[in-house]
Amino acid sequence: MSSSQTTVAATATVAAVAAGVIAYAAYFDYRRRHSAEFRKQLRRGERQQARAAKDHAELSAKAQKQMIKQIVDEAKEEGFPASAEEKEAYFLEQVQAGEMLGADPTKELDAALAFYKALKVYPTPGDLINIYDKTVSKPILDILAEMIAYDGSLRIGTSYTGPAGVDMAELMREMGEMGGVPGVGLD
Repeated sequence: MSSSQTTVAATATVAAVAAGVIAYAAYFDYRRRHSAEFRKQLRRGERQQARAAKDHAELSAKAQKQMIKQIVDEAKEEGFPASAEEKEAYFLEQVQAGEMLGADPTKELDAALAFYKALKVYPTPGDLINIYDKTVSKPILDILAEMIAYDGSLRIGTSYTGPAGVDMAELMREMGEMGGVPGVGLD
């Protein structure tokens, strides 16, 4: 077979495939416009796909929450340093590990765990969270937020000591227990 015959055969094949695709598209469009049963079938298929996607998302969210609980519990069991020097070294090590792992989108959970461990030893976690908010990607922050929500022992609020040595955070907590902050001028 010469090269011109090969070219003609290839062109004919491509033309036949293209004609088949166009014919199928025209047939599909005709059926979609004129057949109520076909439209119902298409909608039913779309609903099934949407339901399957929703179920998959729910299952993966549940699995991720279970994984988060498990790794937070494991981190607590490992323990955290006690002395100031050890805490500082541990903090720097965990932040560095979190930044390195955060660069890889497949290691978001590991990065969040490293940032969580750094948060556990930081003296003012609320300030560190503000820093994380500006520097860490949103998916990692979302995982970190779930870790913080699961860990009841982590005190995030920064305390402010007002005049006369009154801890304002404690005062607000007590007022909330007594019925809330008075609504002066809010009537």
